Amino acid sequence: MSDTSFDLFEGMDLDVLFALFDTLPIDVSFVNADDEVTYFNLPAAGRIFPRTRLDIGRTVQRCHPPQSVDKVQRILDDFRAKKRSTADFWLELGGKFIYIRYFAIYGKDGAYQGTLEVSQDCTEIRSLQGEKKLEGEPSV
Repeated sequence: MSDTSFDLFEGMDLDVLFALFDTLPIDVSFVNADDEVTYFNLPAAGRIFPRTRLDIGRTVQRCHPPQSVDKVQRILDDFRAKKRSTADFWLELGGKFIYIRYFAIYGKDGAYQGTLEVSQDCTEIRSLQGEKKLEGEPSV
């Protein structure tokens, strides 16, 4: 049997799928092949980079500060040309360490579908030391 990702969601309610994305401790945004924002999640803890309903349909270039628009455009152009399929950045913002990743999305036919942007506050992750194993959790 050859499952597709779509097949794996068989029987899953869309409300559950959206709740799943909103539960993740990350910002997720999708920009289609025309550079338009078509989706973003609403994490319970709040987004690192706030978005509003007005951002849906807006070009991604209009969602970034002017000093970074040319860099965003270069990444998107590289994704379209398949020169690369990811781009990673990190920065300090308001005392937090933010990790930003862009992923090119290609269809089964290899055509560029858009870009997934994932941002995460990694401040606490950076401070982890040693290990904490599942075995340390109390039993039921």
